[in-house]
Amino acid sequence: MAIGKGLELLFEKTGYFFSDPTLAENALTHSSYSNEYKSRGLSIPSNERLEFLGDSVLEIVISEYLYDLDSRLSEGKLTRIRQSLVCEKTLAKIAASISLGDYLHLGNGEESDCRTRPKVLADALEAYFGAAYLDSRAKGSDEYKSLILGLFSSEIASSIASGGQDNKTVLQQLAEKDGSILEYVITDESGPEHKKQFTVVAKIDNNVVGEGTAFSKKDAEMLAAEKALQLFGILPQVKNEE
Repeated sequence: MAIGKGLELLFEKTGYFFSDPTLAENALTHSSYSNEYKSRGLSIPSNERLEFLGDSVLEIVISEYLYDLDSRLSEGKLTRIRQSLVCEKTLAKIAASISLGDYLHLGNGEESDCRTRPKVLADALEAYFGAAYLDSRAKGSDEYKSLILGLFSSEIASSIASGGQDNKTVLQQLAEKDGSILEYVITDESGPEHKKQFTVVAKIDNNVVGEGTAFSKKDAEMLAAEKALQLFGILPQVKNEE
C-alpha cells in the first residue's frame, strides 16, 4: 500500500520511527478501505484491533505519568485530568496537529470529509499508539511512551493548569472572581449550511480577550476561552508544527 505522503515524514513529526512500518500502515487503514478490498477478495486488515489496544495503552501511559507527576494530586483531580486528555476531542486535536488524516487509507466513498472527521482522527491516533506499542515491545523498549507523552505534552500542561476542567469553566470562574461579566459573541459565519464555520470572540467587561473559529459554536467558544486563558498566562502558549 502506498500513501500520498511518505511515512518517513510522519515518523519525523511524531519523533517515533517504526522498525516495522507495516504496523504503522495497519494503524492508518480505515475500515472503509479494508471493506473495499474485501469485496474484491483481498484481505487487508483495518485499524480497529490496533485502536482497541491503543486505547488501553494510552490510558495507562497517561495514568502512570500523572500519578508520578505530583503526589498532591487527589484521585478525583487525577481522574478529571485524565478524562480531559483521553477523549475524542483531545485525540482529534492532536491528530490534526500532525496532519494524521493525510496519511489515512480510505475507501473511495469516504474521501470527502473523512480525513478531518474527529472520530476517524481520534480512532486512527489510538491505533497508531497501539502499533507503536507493538513495535516497541518487539524491540524490547518503551519508546512508545515517549511518543505519547511528546504528543500530549501541551495538552497535559493545559489540563493540569485547569485541574481537568474545560476552558470555558475556568474562564468563567476567573471572571466571577474579579466581579466581571463574561460573554461570547459570534462575529462571523461562513461556508455552506452543512459545514458552516463560526468565529466567536470571548469578551470580559466588553473587552475582547480571545477568539476561536470552528465548525460548531460550542467548539469556537472553547477555542476563544483557550486563547483568553493563554493571554492571562493561565495556559501555556502553544505553537503547533505545520
